Amino acid sequence: MEETTEAHMISLMKDPVSRDKGFLQLMDSYKEPIYWHIRRLVVSHEDAEDILQETFIKVYRFSDSFKGESRIFTWLYRIATNECTKHFRKNKRWIDKAVKIKEGMTGEWTGSDSEDGDAILVKFQHAILQLPEKQRIVFNMRYYDELSYEDIGQILDSSVNTLKTNYHYASEKIKQYLIDHA
Repeated sequence: MEETTEAHMISLMKDPVSRDKGFLQLMDSYKEPIYWHIRRLVVSHEDAEDILQETFIKVYRFSDSFKGESRIFTWLYRIATNECTKHFRKNKRWIDKAVKIKEGMTGEWTGSDSEDGDAILVKFQHAILQLPEKQRIVFNMRYYDELSYEDIGQILDSSVNTLKTNYHYASEKIKQYLIDHA
């Protein structure tokens, strides 16, 4: 997203007359990447949709609090990630639900060859689900969203070194899971 476009959307959102227009532009621009960020964390489409809605409700409500000290996408990712974390804490059994969804997908994705690319993808997703919450979030942001450690640091309010350590441990645990379940 271009810096001037972000600035334009924020200025529209801060003006009471054009607030809704700016919000709709922001939502149109970021809805898909934020949805997929959430979906990778919570797995369930329904949960991802609910969390996405909560995220944008918060964005709308608190748009005046955005100071412009970070990029808009890091602010959005932070809100979405916080909403996911709230979801995890509220729904302690979400991981069981996520594993069942992944297992259901296994039948759809895999063919007669149990070691084809889709089966490996399913194992990879299972490995990610086994990670502790912070490692899973950092891994998803770095691996799937290809965010820099600096951006992730702004989103999670964490140091780059801590994030690198989390990513390293997550990668090692995923590798070990794949070896153990080969």
